[in-house]
Amino acid sequence: MSVSRISSRSRRLNKAQKLSVAGVSTLAAAALAFSLVPDDASATTEPQAAAAAAPVAYTGSQAKNIQAGSIEKNSTAEQLVKAADAAKAKDASEKKEAAAKAEAKAKAVAEAKSKAAAKAKADAKKRSAKKASRAADRKPVYANNLDGWIREALAIMDKKNIPGTYEGLHRNIIRESSGNPRAINNWDINAINGIPSKGLLQVIKPTFDFYHVKGTKHDQYDPVANITAAANYAADKYGSIDNVDSAY
Repeated sequence: MSVSRISSRSRRLNKAQKLSVAGVSTLAAAALAFSLVPDDASATTEPQAAAAAAPVAYTGSQAKNIQAGSIEKNSTAEQLVKAADAAKAKDASEKKEAAAKAEAKAKAVAEAKSKAAAKAKADAKKRSAKKASRAADRKPVYANNLDGWIREALAIMDKKNIPGTYEGLHRNIIRESSGNPRAINNWDINAINGIPSKGLLQVIKPTFDFYHVKGTKHDQYDPVANITAAANYAADKYGSIDNVDSAY
């Protein structure tokens, strides 16, 4: 046997001996402590000692399972929160989309109504224009008598802004010619001077020529031409034929 082997064994024996001594010392201390505890205290201290001596111990697999369960619970809670947020966001998006669709629909209806109203207005304007055009193209027909002559003269006077009324014209016509368009005065100063008064309102030639209304015949005996020229003269001299009550 070599010296190295003896030394190694000596070292191993020393360690074993040390462990034995430590174990004996521990047992001795425990025995001493037990002998010092009173008998009546054993019942109280034993459960506490048992509880203190029984710490919860988990194996590696159990710890992993617990950790995994905790992670799974946290993950599930997080998923529920995310799901709730997603549901809220979806609900808000659907409401926003519905509101946008409703607004677009209301706008489309309003535009359709506006277009329909504009079209109706344009159509009405066209109809009115056509009606006015037809009315303008269609010349009114007046009776060939004193009433018709006065009414036709009034229509022309209205266009030419010549004042006068049916009553004023009729009153002066009856006084001057009794309603005879061919009436002529051959005895007064005008007749002596060679320019006799003629027609419904007894107008002399120079006056007729000067106050003749464009659009009427250039004839003293024409009823409408005679009335309008006389009314035009009276408007210039008296303000209106209505203001004339005697020879003028």
